[in-house]
Amino acid sequence: MKKYTFTEKKDTRSGFGAGLLEVGKQNPNVVALCADLTGSLKMNDFEKAFPERFFQVGIAEANMMGLAAGMTIGGKIPYTGTFANFSTGRVYDQIRQSIAYSGKNVKICASHAGITLGEDGATHQILEDIGMMRMLPHMTVINPCDYNQTKAATIAIAAHEGPVYLRFGRPAVPVFMPADQPFVIGKAIVLNEGADVSIFCTGHLVWESIVAGEILAEQGIDAEIINIHTIKPLDEAAILSSVLKTRCAVTAEEHQIHGGLGDAVAQVLVRNLPAPVEMVAVRDRFGESGTPDQLMAKYGLKAQNIVEAAKAAMSRKAK
Repeated sequence: MKKYTFTEKKDTRSGFGAGLLEVGKQNPNVVALCADLTGSLKMNDFEKAFPERFFQVGIAEANMMGLAAGMTIGGKIPYTGTFANFSTGRVYDQIRQSIAYSGKNVKICASHAGITLGEDGATHQILEDIGMMRMLPHMTVINPCDYNQTKAATIAIAAHEGPVYLRFGRPAVPVFMPADQPFVIGKAIVLNEGADVSIFCTGHLVWESIVAGEILAEQGIDAEIINIHTIKPLDEAAILSSVLKTRCAVTAEEHQIHGGLGDAVAQVLVRNLPAPVEMVAVRDRFGESGTPDQLMAKYGLKAQNIVEAAKAAMSRKAK
């Protein structure tokens, strides 16, 4: 098992803030809109650097999406910022009708995703957003794993023509991806090569998968760990290449078991290479209040849950 270490923990939303400032410096067409959550989205530095390119729309998320769609007609590249729940569930009609339908070049940037939002509870924790957004034609869906990858993704999506949903979170998590690693939309990253089981992971569950891989290695199990940072378009070649070796798979995500990464991987395999798949995800439940770590444990999203899923998948391999 390849060794991964970290020297600090940082929240992925800060990676977004840093990336937004950097891409703002690189491209004068980048503009930012926020729905009264500038501090929470870490958009302060962009606002200070480019006040004429920052638009505070207030608690009016639907209007924000309409404004962003309109700005693309004049050649601007709008980045919208609010919580993931308000970026998707509250404004799904506006996204579908005004952005996705006509392929508008809007970057929908969503913080505080999943249950690790923590104490704010079920009304603010959205676990359905990946499914909602990946079902929309023309939409690219990205869920990076740490500060460095979120910063790189924020910069990269400016060069992508078309709507993007960029999902990130609130808690501080290990920073382990190289700061200089280019972000390639739709290209999975193999973190560890293995022969016994494929672990396809995304977002905060990438680090948990690395920890799980270390536990499995101590037990003589060789796990292949792949960071699926782009859920749509999905790197089907990487998935098939891995499962061709291992003949079984685990998916790990901070999302409902329905509609997310697990469903996407299962669709690829059932069409091309049927194999046992175990899914580590929230099982048809709403969130609740608690610390991020408490909720990850309660909802079965920790490294040990991935270990158990890997063993279950391996037990179902064809003999």
